[in-house]
Amino acid sequence: MSIEEWYKSLPIVTRTYVTLAFLTTAGCALEIITPFNVYYNANLIYKKGEVWRLFTNFFFFGNLGLDFVFHMFFLLKYCKSLEEGSFRGRSADFLWMLILGGLLLTAIAPFVNIQFLGSSLTFMMVYVWGRRHQYVNLNFLGIFYFTAPYLPWVLLAFSLVLGSSPVVDLMGMAAGHAYYFLEDVYPRMTGRRPLKTPGFVKALFPAEEPIHVVVAPAVVPPPAPPVPMQPPEPEPAPAPAPGGHAHED
Repeated sequence: MSIEEWYKSLPIVTRTYVTLAFLTTAGCALEIITPFNVYYNANLIYKKGEVWRLFTNFFFFGNLGLDFVFHMFFLLKYCKSLEEGSFRGRSADFLWMLILGGLLLTAIAPFVNIQFLGSSLTFMMVYVWGRRHQYVNLNFLGIFYFTAPYLPWVLLAFSLVLGSSPVVDLMGMAAGHAYYFLEDVYPRMTGRRPLKTPGFVKALFPAEEPIHVVVAPAVVPPPAPPVPMQPPEPEPAPAPAPGGHAHED
């Protein structure tokens, strides 16, 4: 499969997100734009009207290098796995999950001084994927094995070992758990689905509109006429006894 064929085979939301992430990061590397043009800053957004920062901060993943490749790997793997797995045929619902996660992370960001939220959103996808694949067995560096729900915790521990701040990962886990509870657990408890995808998001994916098929009622053939009763045939006369002669009195 060529690169073009592979790229076109990606589901629509995954393809769009990965493309925007690559173009934003590459644009910063080539100095077409700078990270200062795209980072999250509440004062610039709400006081100076630079509303694009609400979106662009999710597309920057650092300088081109090993760290960028690592983040792209996780973004591509789990974004694609979710959209082709539990969200298969429901790209609108998947986009709505990302929107809700982005809104929650944006609300938290000013309190923890985080300027780029793409890594947290990726961690949210990892968390949701793990929760929805509870019986998938994984291994870390071939050292020890665990099931998928523990993957975010393993990655968090690995980040701590490397000396990274756990805030970004914990934000993603919090957003992922909030979505998982309200979308998968709460509806089973109450029968209500508070995170139902709104119509304006579904309108972005008209091909996913359900097709209503009207099925004509089955034609039942009339019952067959009853078969007339036939009189029983007379039983044959008993055969004569051996000897061939009847005894006379």
